[in-house]
Amino acid sequence: MTRFVATLAVLALAGPLAADPAVIEKVEAQRSGSDWSFSVTLSHGDTGWDDYADGWRVMAPDGTVLGTRVLAHPHVNEQPFTRSLSGIAIPDGLTEVMIEARTLPDGWTSTPVAYTLPQS
Repeated sequence: MTRFVATLAVLALAGPLAADPAVIEKVEAQRSGSDWSFSVTLSHGDTGWDDYADGWRVMAPDGTVLGTRVLAHPHVNEQPFTRSLSGIAIPDGLTEVMIEARTLPDGWTSTPVAYTLPQS
């Protein structure tokens, strides 16, 4: 019993286990009129409804969110996978955006990926 209690104490001090973050494999963007469309390819070890990549977002370098793509279900058997979002307004003069992925249950990644916008 003492060993069991000691093990529980160590686990409690270790904090919650973090699942693997979603990896942004590829980003493509295309200007359409005054807005932009983005396609983002993610990979993640989705295991089901309790642990899956559930979104990505486009941000200005200052952290302003420009658009968010919600992923409504796990992609257990579809890895990597690509999803798109259109109608994103990019402020004039901005040449680079940040792409960030989110997973359930861990939330947003701590390190967004920089993406240079194609010049047309």
